[in-house]
Parts: sequence; C-alpha cells; structure tokens
Amino acid sequence: MAEITYYTEEGLAKLKAELDHLIKVERPRISKEIGIARDKGDLKENAEYDSAKEAQGLLEAKIAQLQSALGTARVLDRSQMDTSKVTILSKVKIRNLKMRKEYTYELVSESEADIKKMKISVKSPIGSALLGHGEGDRVDVKTPGGLMTLEIMEISI
Repeated sequence: MAEITYYTEEGLAKLKAELDHLIKVERPRISKEIGIARDKGDLKENAEYDSAKEAQGLLEAKIAQLQSALGTARVLDRSQMDTSKVTILSKVKIRNLKMRKEYTYELVSESEADIKKMKISVKSPIGSALLGHGEGDRVDVKTPGGLMTLEIMEISI
C-alpha cells in the first residue's frame, strides 16, 4: 500500500489544479501535436513524431504520479493537532545554538516545501530530526554542512 501523504488545504488544491491542467490542457495539446506530426509522412524517420510521442509518455507518467499522490493524500485538521510535540504542519520556532539565531519553520510534505516561505519538508534533515520532540528539547541534526544543535523554542499551528 502506498504511503499516506498529508497536505495543507492549499497544497491539495494546488495538486488538484496541476492534474486538471495536465489532463484538460496539456494532454489535448500533445495529442494534436502527434496528429500534425503523423500527417507529415513516414513515421520511421519523423523526429517531430518521435518527440511528440516522448512528450506524451512523460505527460502520462506525470498524470499517473499526480493521480497516485491524490489517492493517498489527506488534509490534516489543524484544530485537532497536538502542539505538545512537533508533527507535520507544526510551526516550530527553533534556535541554532551555535549561531545563536532563531528561525520559524512550518513542517510540510515534500511537495509543499518552499524554503523562501520557511516551509520545510518533514523528510528534510531538520524536519525529520524535529518530529516528535517538544518545547525545550535540544535536537542534533546531521546536515550536509555538519552537525548542528537546535533548541525547540515554541510549537504552534
């Protein structure tokens, strides 16, 4: 069975919109391109046709991937979340003890991660290290830049 993935309402809506666009806009466009290329003659030596068929294959794979993701997608009810421990969709204020800087991140699914918006994946080194810990806990995180120690200052939703 596929792994359940949790989303925010916005993240799930974005996923559905992308799938809808691929099915209603991109699939007909590529189908039309294949038809035009087919009309140009010999398919054995038709690079346009080969390119369009390859694009179709990639598109269908992407559609299947998104449909699979939607099949295992769940939206978390923020009102039912426990803020005593870090979970997906928690907003976590942390302090890097070495650098003495504070950051606030929201832990989200991989597809919703956006560091510019301070949204990190629960599967990232920092996100996975924080999961299950509570306020006041110190967490050692193995990152590509080396080991860093974070203190959890606050957990909210």
